[in-house]
Amino acid sequence: MQITEKKVAAISYKLSSTDAQGKKSLLETVDQIHPMYFLVGHSGLPEKFEAQLKGLKQGDEFNFHLPSAEAFGNLVAEDILNLPISDFFGEDGKLDKTAFSPGKRVPMTDENEEQVVGRVVEVNEEKAYIKMDFNHPLAGHNLHFDGKVITVRDAKPEEISHGHVHGDGGHHH
Repeated sequence: MQITEKKVAAISYKLSSTDAQGKKSLLETVDQIHPMYFLVGHSGLPEKFEAQLKGLKQGDEFNFHLPSAEAFGNLVAEDILNLPISDFFGEDGKLDKTAFSPGKRVPMTDENEEQVVGRVVEVNEEKAYIKMDFNHPLAGHNLHFDGKVITVRDAKPEEISHGHVHGDGGHHH
């Protein structure tokens, strides 16, 4: 059975990255014992990622690159903001420095009341701002996937209607 629409695929892989400065790093390893499951066409993964896997079947290996524009996008400067530090004060009127230290990911609500997650880039108490980056964590990274297809199966009707995998490796209701 091949990876196509309305199939559930399980893959193992090593994901490495090259950022805009050319720095290479291993980002993630997913082994064959605990593979990543996804519903083809509903995974939330980049289209080009799924396109590279379509047509593969159980046991097939893959090895491909996705430039940042085809993966999670290039860095968008407008998505890096200096926000008033007072927006982050707790009820005691103080900043929790452990919760808002550089590198921490912070769930927030935007002007449309939608949930967004930002990464703290800098805390500048002297100038009273926190620099937050709302780009996807892999924006600006060229990605390389090296892996194997573990299984492919037909998606169940309820998986298709819910838009995600159920059971092992998926969502449990």
